[in-house]
Amino acid sequence: MVFRKLPGVSASGMGLRLSQKFVFLLFLSGLVTLCFGALFFLPDSVRLKRIFLSKSDSPAVTVGSDNDARTLSKKVSGDQEHQRVSFKGGDANVKLKLSRKPSVTHEARTVERSVGSRTQEWSPAMAHEPAVGNERVTTAAHNGEHRSGFSYERFKKCLIKPPLGKGQGKPSDPQTLQRREKVKEMMKFAWDNYKQYAWGKNELRPLTKNGHIGNMFGGLKGASIVDSLDTLYIMGLMDEYEEAKEWVQNNLDLNSNGEASLFEVNIRYVGGLLSAFYLTGAEIFKQKVLELGEKLLPAFNTPTGIPRGVINLGSSGTSWSWGWASAGSSILAEFGTLHLEFVHLSELSRNTVFTEKVMNIRKLLNKIEKPHGLYPNFLSPVSGNWVQHHVSIGGLGDSFYEYLIKSYLMSDKTDEEAKRMYYSAMEAIETNLVQKSPGGLTYVAEWRGGILDHKMGHLACFSGGMIGIGADDGPPEKRQHYLDLAAEITHTCHESYSRSATKLGPEAFRFDGGAEATATRLSDRYYILRPEVIESYMYMWRLTHDPKYRQWGWEAVEALEKHCRVDAGFSGIRDVYSSTVSHDNMQQSFFLSETLKYLYLLFSEDDLLPLDDWVFNTEAHPLPIVRKNCLREQSSTLDNGQTPLE
Repeated sequence: MVFRKLPGVSASGMGLRLSQKFVFLLFLSGLVTLCFGALFFLPDSVRLKRIFLSKSDSPAVTVGSDNDARTLSKKVSGDQEHQRVSFKGGDANVKLKLSRKPSVTHEARTVERSVGSRTQEWSPAMAHEPAVGNERVTTAAHNGEHRSGFSYERFKKCLIKPPLGKGQGKPSDPQTLQRREKVKEMMKFAWDNYKQYAWGKNELRPLTKNGHIGNMFGGLKGASIVDSLDTLYIMGLMDEYEEAKEWVQNNLDLNSNGEASLFEVNIRYVGGLLSAFYLTGAEIFKQKVLELGEKLLPAFNTPTGIPRGVINLGSSGTSWSWGWASAGSSILAEFGTLHLEFVHLSELSRNTVFTEKVMNIRKLLNKIEKPHGLYPNFLSPVSGNWVQHHVSIGGLGDSFYEYLIKSYLMSDKTDEEAKRMYYSAMEAIETNLVQKSPGGLTYVAEWRGGILDHKMGHLACFSGGMIGIGADDGPPEKRQHYLDLAAEITHTCHESYSRSATKLGPEAFRFDGGAEATATRLSDRYYILRPEVIESYMYMWRLTHDPKYRQWGWEAVEALEKHCRVDAGFSGIRDVYSSTVSHDNMQQSFFLSETLKYLYLLFSEDDLLPLDDWVFNTEAHPLPIVRKNCLREQSSTLDNGQTPLE
């Protein structure tokens, strides 16, 4: 510090007094700094801070963001299923951002406010009662509170109808009710035998009465359990549902170290856990699905961002393409069947990375040239170019198209890009693939570089339902046309069932050499409890209420009971054209997740999982429509004009 010399005062005398003053000022400033610093940095000083900070000076607080230098967290003890998250103190303008990023130790990184009581789940008996929110981040704000992150209570209020309907979807017609009860009995029979002979394994082998692990899930166990959660719940099999939930909580180990199919893990495990959480509010499902979702992200580490089909769920996170895939390519139906689940992972975690990954896929698909407007089945994750010009809405391509229209519907009809892509693809499919047989059957052929293969797979039979649910949102002049096309394709797929000895459809059927809707190759004659035909029955029933769809569904029930039911569960059969059946000894997990669920919905009232609120992923797991406007209306806004959910 520089002092100007005053006239008439000796330098020596003034120097001494100035030194004393300087030391005193240093001491005083240090004391003031210490006192005020204590107000701001010592524990429990929130009230004192309020004295000195105006509302406009309130500091921004970021909780748990990925790049945050400071994360406020506390390990939640006791029952992790019903955690509550809050931030106590602060005022109306404190900005909060929650990123529910689970760790490998399964600990929830939260800022906790003890609430004392457990959150009650929404059981079928409580279908009209408001659910209690499981998780919040709150700040005191005048007479209300700000909310950030996902609120289960708010989510329930955004549904137009209760998920389970007015009476759990119970039909008034006695015959329909009896048929629904039969489907429920089939589910319980399948579940009880799985529990007795294969508990914790992925699937049941009902002939040999043992479990099957398989190699699709990379060491993950309990595929039938996770796939069955929502089916058990909507059927009111609550003891069985509780058994399944307990297994997930105590035994679902996500730290596996094997080769997992990104596609299968996503549609079965991620989809199953998401739907179970949305239907019940059980926090354990949310914790598990967010941890699992993060384990899938390394599959996207490619030059193009197109994920590879196989991933190691362990710490290495390495991924690679299927050995049988052409030139190390990724498969359209696999990387194109992630959007629904990944959007909901972002909704629950408030981490946009999941949505960004699937939107990057869409961006690349929009950029590259498509032959005749069609999407081939194989794409290089390195170059971003098509590898072969094989096009199918059956295996290898099917659910990509399904997820386009369902992405639009799940966005509350705001995802205009998905809508445009879907109807553009539909136009190309109609122009190049849709055919009419000499016998008047409409089918969808496959395309191999301009050469048509007049074959339709069982997997392609989902398209009747897909085209049906997309009919109303197409061009006005084509809406009835799409509904008629959906009905014609569903009829063709029914014919593939009715023309077999067992009244069950083959894996693939052809329309050449005089054959129509029948399998001409021995290798196509098997039936592995697939749901796609019944799926289309369910959608077409809801869209038209034509009684033939329920009748066709009942014929399938009778065929399943006669030919697929064995002493210890249900089994696929090797030849649908042989009246003396040979079983394949496998009760597929999708039989419990899809086939039986779609049959149950077919014989239920339309308000059981109403299509106004729910879309089904390709494994039949119901996911709610994302109504951001509804959420904004029921939540406060921040001082920047955004809502806590933005």
